[in-house]
Amino acid sequence: MSFPIDRPRRLRRTESVRRLVRETDVLPRHLIQPLFVEEGSGIKSPISTLAGQFRWSPDTVGGVARECAELGLPAVLLFGIPAKKDALGSEAWNADGVVQQAVRAIRDAAPGLVIMCDLCACEYTSHGQCGVFEGGEVQNDPTLELYAKTALSYAEAGADFVAPSGMMDGTVGALRAALDDAGHASVAILSYAVKYASAFYGPFREAADSAPQEGDRRGYQMDPGNAREGLREAALDELEGADILMVKPAGPYLDVITRLRERTDLPLAAYQVSGEYASIMHAGAAGLLDGDAAMLEAVRGIRRAGADIVVTYAALDLARRYRDHGTL
Repeated sequence: MSFPIDRPRRLRRTESVRRLVRETDVLPRHLIQPLFVEEGSGIKSPISTLAGQFRWSPDTVGGVARECAELGLPAVLLFGIPAKKDALGSEAWNADGVVQQAVRAIRDAAPGLVIMCDLCACEYTSHGQCGVFEGGEVQNDPTLELYAKTALSYAEAGADFVAPSGMMDGTVGALRAALDDAGHASVAILSYAVKYASAFYGPFREAADSAPQEGDRRGYQMDPGNAREGLREAALDELEGADILMVKPAGPYLDVITRLRERTDLPLAAYQVSGEYASIMHAGAAGLLDGDAAMLEAVRGIRRAGADIVVTYAALDLARRYRDHGTL
């Protein structure tokens, strides 16, 4: 024959055929929706830096959580915005704090939904750093004590997962020991195992009111040039008892996701962070690209790189599209 026998285009002819042979799916069950909860009542406040996202109060967050569950999203990830802050971020472990109230409200509204609580101090501290800030830097071991208190408070409120994001050495081991000793062995840990000092966090810091007031976070978040270091961080967290490992951000670090996928049997998550999401949303609004198609393509790329789970602000919107069209 003068022409090659292989004709790959045969498998691209129609949408039905393309779906039949598609290697990587994006389904609602693969996605986690972050939710911002602030103190107060009756709040559904648009977030200017994150189009389509809102701040909720504990009495309104149940409604959006119920929708997440009804659309097949398995979990939400909560971020708290307290009414008052101090040097230690003590509102983080207040039994009646904003996240603790939200956990209880979501449990009532959507009993089967997995509730994950981001565990850090930056939203709660007056200086905006992720722990005990002394001598111009965050003190690692004293911070672990505060993280443990917060983890116990979230567990007692009814959280299924705590999700430490502060990048302190030994965090997962400290939390696992504290939870187990207090009778919360069933509470799991989603570790922000590989978290970079990224320029893509800007919109989140506005949304969560968590920008550092002094110093920066490069002393504990990872350098963007390092991949092997990320594998080491993840291995340490796995040894300390993490149940799920996460890479953050996702899009600029697809290589790290792939390399980590090859090294661990744990479930692997990746966080499509605020700057990734906002960039696509702004480009779509400006008519520079098809925003819906670009968002799906970006999330699919994260899944294809090896992530079992994608934390994305687009989760709820993608789930709505799946409901309306039966596919993504």
